[in-house]
Amino acid sequence: MKLKDIPTQEIRPGFFGKMVHGEKSTLAFWEIKKGSVLEEHRHPHEQITHILQGELKMRIRGQEMVLGPGSVYVIHSNIPHSAVALTDCKIIDSFAPVREDYRSI
Repeated sequence: MKLKDIPTQEIRPGFFGKMVHGEKSTLAFWEIKKGSVLEEHRHPHEQITHILQGELKMRIRGQEMVLGPGSVYVIHSNIPHSAVALTDCKIIDSFAPVREDYRSI
């Protein structure tokens, strides 16, 4: 399988993703358009976010931070978080366990 062969889906406005699912985890490859907003939410999955390109302002546990290229952040299970893309971004997110809600995407 090659990443270029996985169809891109607009998961939410401005968030375009390609999903790869294993038995116990999901890897998400995102292209996020500048100004796109991810409202505060939480999920049972541990999430590791890696910023490849661009700047993403995140609020995690009420603390605001700007993540740029090379930044890596671990968001533990059920921790409230939100984000806004300050620029166009390319991001990789790892989720464990698998994101069943993304399987149909």
